[in-house]
Amino acid sequence: MICSKCGLPEELCACASMSKGGQRIKVRFDRRKYRKIVTVIDGFEHANLQNVAKDLKQRLACGGTVKEDKIELQGNHRQKIVSALVGIGFDEDMIDI
Repeated sequence: MICSKCGLPEELCACASMSKGGQRIKVRFDRRKYRKIVTVIDGFEHANLQNVAKDLKQRLACGGTVKEDKIELQGNHRQKIVSALVGIGFDEDMIDI
């Protein structure tokens, strides 16, 4: 198959990695009902949120969901979130905590 964006075969296509590098990702924390902390990650433009959320949940060993172009993870992942996102392929400089 040929990529519709760059015109290269899918094996050589770099559209996904290029789009991951140029996104400004914002990480914030919310306190929910019963004093539970939720990590909210937003700012994704052209990423498959279901796959990113699944990979983050596996790397951080937590539950979570995708709501309104945001990923919500159960718990406070302040220490590990940057390394997990870099492991997926996002730029460390583009992650704001």
